[in-house]
Amino acid sequence: MSNTVPSRPLESWQRYPLVILGGGYTGQVLFRRAMAEGWEVICTSRSPRTHLTQIPPENRLEFDLKRPETWKALPASLHIIWCFPACPLTLVQELMASRPHPPVRMIVLGSTSAYPSEGKAVTENQMPNVGLLRVQGEEYLREAAGAIVIRLAGLYGPGRNVLDWIRKGKIRNSARLVNLLHVEDAAGICLKALTDAPEGTTYLASDGRPRPWSEICTYAERKWQIPIPPVSLPADPGKQIDNRKLLTELGYTFDFPDLYQALDRLESH
Repeated sequence: MSNTVPSRPLESWQRYPLVILGGGYTGQVLFRRAMAEGWEVICTSRSPRTHLTQIPPENRLEFDLKRPETWKALPASLHIIWCFPACPLTLVQELMASRPHPPVRMIVLGSTSAYPSEGKAVTENQMPNVGLLRVQGEEYLREAAGAIVIRLAGLYGPGRNVLDWIRKGKIRNSARLVNLLHVEDAAGICLKALTDAPEGTTYLASDGRPRPWSEICTYAERKWQIPIPPVSLPADPGKQIDNRKLLTELGYTFDFPDLYQALDRLESH
């Protein structure tokens, strides 16, 4: 496994189709951005006619990890961005063994919930919880197939407005730290890593500004007159996701670096 990326122009990478495994919230944003950048993109779902109605039929594909008969529809040579939990491990391994060729490049999306909530800074040097089934799959793909693992903080954006979470009582007004990432930046990070990240590396993706929920609730009340939930004690202190590797090694520039500006934009629309 190489720790460098072959120097190629974008057009060279784009000779191969990009398959997005899992056309959910992030997958559909990825599809739109990748198409705009000139990729040939295929988006998969277990029920594409039902769940991928915003995607042209010629760009949809039925794929279900638990139904091996659907695996054969994947192109022989391809890039993969894996958007759903990579588990169970046995099926992940069987899928990789069934491929005529390994993916040219592979991104696997995980979650920063793979790390404990101890209020401390978390970096890529920290071991994730390999007791979690999805982490087992992610680490297998990273070690055996050279996948780039990107562990995402809590995603927000159109259709996932943090202020609506407060309105609906889904958020506790506590000192617990939360790390967030706009879905557009999640997609942008994936596409940047697809061509620029060394194989077998891991990145933690957040906006780099962990905040207590109590601060966000106070902002929501002051700016948008959203009632503040009652104060509660946090079950744990949360964590501080360190995104410096994303900024320095990958050289990513955020589209939405400031949570409050992004929330103001969502609310105004």
